[in-house]
Amino acid sequence: MHGRILAIEDNMLSLELITYLLRAFGYDVLAASDGTEGLELVHREKIDLIICDISLPDIDGFEVARQLKNDPELCRIPLIAVTALAMVGDRERMLASGFDGYISKPIDPAAFVQQIEVFLNNKTDL
Repeated sequence: MHGRILAIEDNMLSLELITYLLRAFGYDVLAASDGTEGLELVHREKIDLIICDISLPDIDGFEVARQLKNDPELCRIPLIAVTALAMVGDRERMLASGFDGYISKPIDPAAFVQQIEVFLNNKTDL
């Protein structure tokens, strides 16, 4: 396995696609359908990278980012926003709120894993 990735996504088709693509490249993928479940998983499991939608049914991706980046144990896990939000300024707002990167939906299956691997390869271990 290349690493353990947590995908937090409430759209089941998007979650299935993300999971399928990452598993095809040898990643261990955990899935959560809302922010609360995602935060519970990241506290319980060793996670190397988190992919998070912004528009989630309970707490949104911005709140997930805030909680993760304010936790000294979890703040170094790369956090990638995967979202359909594509208005001017959205990318900057996501990066300013704690996300380390941004991938717009619909994701490009041919490029997705390579985009994710950039963040895994740039991860600095303590």
